[in-house]
Amino acid sequence: MPRASRAVPEVLAAVDLGSNSFHMVVARYTHGQLVVIDRLREMVRLGAGMGDDGRLDKDAASRALACLERFGQRLRDMHARDVRVVGTNALRVARRKQAFLERARDALGHPIEIISGMEEARLIYSGIAHTMPAENGRRLVVDIGGGSTEIIIGEGFESQELASLNVGCVSLSQRYFDDGKISVKRLQRARLATQVELEPVQAAFLRRGWEQALGSSGTVRAIGESLRELDPGATAITARGLKNLLELIGDAGHVRAIRLLAVTDERRPVFPGGVAILAELFDALKINQMRFADGALRDGLLYDMVGRLTAAADPRERTVASMQKRFHVDIEQAARVEATALEFLSQVQNAWHLESHQAELALQWAARLHEIGLDVAHSGYHRHGAYLLQNADMPGFGREEQLLLACLVGGHRRKLVLEGSEDLIPPWDKLAILLIVLLRLAVVLHRGRSTSPLPDIGLTARSRTLELRFPARWLREHPLTVEDLQQEIAFLRPVGIRLRVYSGSRAAAA
Repeated sequence: MPRASRAVPEVLAAVDLGSNSFHMVVARYTHGQLVVIDRLREMVRLGAGMGDDGRLDKDAASRALACLERFGQRLRDMHARDVRVVGTNALRVARRKQAFLERARDALGHPIEIISGMEEARLIYSGIAHTMPAENGRRLVVDIGGGSTEIIIGEGFESQELASLNVGCVSLSQRYFDDGKISVKRLQRARLATQVELEPVQAAFLRRGWEQALGSSGTVRAIGESLRELDPGATAITARGLKNLLELIGDAGHVRAIRLLAVTDERRPVFPGGVAILAELFDALKINQMRFADGALRDGLLYDMVGRLTAAADPRERTVASMQKRFHVDIEQAARVEATALEFLSQVQNAWHLESHQAELALQWAARLHEIGLDVAHSGYHRHGAYLLQNADMPGFGREEQLLLACLVGGHRRKLVLEGSEDLIPPWDKLAILLIVLLRLAVVLHRGRSTSPLPDIGLTARSRTLELRFPARWLREHPLTVEDLQQEIAFLRPVGIRLRVYSGSRAAAA
């Protein structure tokens, strides 16, 4: 069932909660083009506030919340209707972060989704591809963040090779230059740590190749400006320039002694780590020179938002279709389940407060993917499907979206175990079970895989009670369905859902 496109709102905004800096960009969509009308950036140093136990300390959390309150005020003032907020490495690895995420949502006025490193890489490339002039050939893109470094090869608007390295300018600087001291030996150790992370993907990137190399992020910009400061004739970052910069900061001996106008006081503590990462990437990937690109993750988010509203361009649609093909899904059966589940949703969405577009999308995609686990094994295939959805790289999807899909697919048959639902961002921690019920009923009614259409089935929802009304005699003619519904009543009772089934005007045997 193709999804209808929606109108793109006039004002959109994207917020990137990075490990080092928070960024916000607000744009106006007019005549099919995005025009940036405001940008905000604050160095929050969220990654630097991560304790040994993986929890955010109070100072880092306070800085982040204060920044988000300021961002939230600007969003309200500018009447941004559609806003997407993503967290990257620091929030990916943080432990016990749910309370912080809820406070952050209240401060900003919008929920936060945490994206995987691969999704971050895809969005970075999209941001650069959409904000640069069109050029022939493949591009290598490098983005050095606070907690991770993304490298991508792509052509046109499509990424072809993606990797997210678990090393960034903040994390590497904390590890090797935490006391501010710099030496040749420490720089070599920092480069070796980068090499260890790069090694598993190095051959694949070299094998694919590229025609031009581009760098994004504040770190790459600061390195490029530093090289021009040392050599006013420099037009790009080069291997020789990086070698000279490494020697300069190594001779400085301490971050306070780095005398470069391009390196601000707030960037100075993490600058050695960023230079070490880029120097190692130049050597390992045999990069000759690199230009700076203004596009970034937040720009990719804006274009992704426009794509999501235009169903044909939504990367999530392509991902779902790709997974259906990869795991040999019975497309016709999935379509039958999807149509019934969405019809049921239309009847109960007001009573069960499922009016949001996200509820429709989650139910639609879960129906299309509910049988992917069959490609692993029939026994417990719903659990296999949930595992795949929770752990696969799914371009276009945030982690919370994947977790919601995993909950729906994992709960669509047999005994209902709401594993993982407590980790969902509100309100889905409470509403997921209602979507599961609708999916379960659609699956039950199409269990025989018949191509014959179902009769008109009326649903009435009240709180945690659901009534199904079938045409007179239909259930009597389908005794296996009656048996399945009796089991469903028993499966739902322990989780507090009362299912009642009626035939015509009377209660059915179920």
